Amino acid sequence: MNTESSEKRQTASPVYRSRKYAMLNKPIEIDRHLERVRRYLRPRWDDRLLEIGCSRGFLTQRVREELAPSTTGVDLNPEAIANACVDGLSVMDAQALAYDDESFDKIYSFHCIEHIPDLHGALREMHRVLKPGGRILLVYPAEPIRGLYVVPTAIILFGNALRAREIHLHKLWPAKIERMLTATSLEVTASALDLLLTPQFITVLEKGNRSAKVSAARAQTGTGRERARQPVTTP
Repeated sequence: MNTESSEKRQTASPVYRSRKYAMLNKPIEIDRHLERVRRYLRPRWDDRLLEIGCSRGFLTQRVREELAPSTTGVDLNPEAIANACVDGLSVMDAQALAYDDESFDKIYSFHCIEHIPDLHGALREMHRVLKPGGRILLVYPAEPIRGLYVVPTAIILFGNALRAREIHLHKLWPAKIERMLTATSLEVTASALDLLLTPQFITVLEKGNRSAKVSAARAQTGTGRERARQPVTTP
């Protein structure tokens, strides 16, 4: 096990495991998110998709119904899964995915990666469970100042706008994401800035074939099934 990653996982705020945080999630952008999955990932009906940070499953449900029935979602918050709108979701840490290597054809994540303490580790895990040639869609805030767009959320959760940086742990942009991929065979194939509503970056990654570099990096970082935890799945 990667001790450093394990220590970083412990720093995730308890707010991510609360019912109050879970119930803030509403299906307000689901149509737009669904269209992004369709456009950037182009899933086939028989593809297996994974949503990282699915919350209560509003988007997972739509993707299952309209694009790929074998879609599942994971979220760190057990209250989100307990109050999900669809079954078959799992409580799971993106930094230690409880799936076999090369389990998924496509992965997507909307407004989740900025919350993950060890984002390098989470990207390695996404790489591990993705099949060669598979794609990852990441959508995340284009904040000029880290935490700016979650000030209202910080007021609701903490009663203190100054704690917004406890919610958004990273200020991200496509070039920074690309620099985090060195221990993987992932490559950036598309990036965009969407200014509708709040500014958001869109980054698409594609997994190349295995290489000696990736195998050596995985051996050093301890990624693989030995790090995976057992998920808690809804009935």
